[in-house]
Amino acid sequence: MEPITVPDLSARPHGFKVERLMEARADVLYQAWTETFDEWFAAPGTLIMKAEVNSVFFFETVFKTEEDSVEQRHPHYGRFLRLIPDRLIEFTWITGAGGTEGAETVVTIELEPKENGTYLRLTHKGFPHEKAKSRHDSAWEMILEHLDLKMMEDK
Repeated sequence: MEPITVPDLSARPHGFKVERLMEARADVLYQAWTETFDEWFAAPGTLIMKAEVNSVFFFETVFKTEEDSVEQRHPHYGRFLRLIPDRLIEFTWITGAGGTEGAETVVTIELEPKENGTYLRLTHKGFPHEKAKSRHDSAWEMILEHLDLKMMEDK
């Protein structure tokens, strides 16, 4: 199935790539991104997600930054653009202030099985400026490490 529309990122050229050799198998990682997202990333009870091309999703994250006096809720929205089981997940990613600032960005996760795990390549592009890109770049490194640890705990 083809996506209804693909975001035009030409006016928002900021993006990055994070690569990591994960201990978890590709099928486990695919399921984590498409079915059990609230077990490792989304705040429990906030996930609405059906892994189908053109299907929309919603979830929240809850965390406190150094500037915040209390935990803040951060809503995330998107839609699936491409899905190849155990190989590729591509979706749009929209957050508010301090995130993508309402810009429809695109996250692509490529999974390449290896004998000792999975080589994961995450590309996130379409940020409105360098500052938004940098915030996400540093966050994805930590998120992928957390994902791998969580998947290995649940093994």
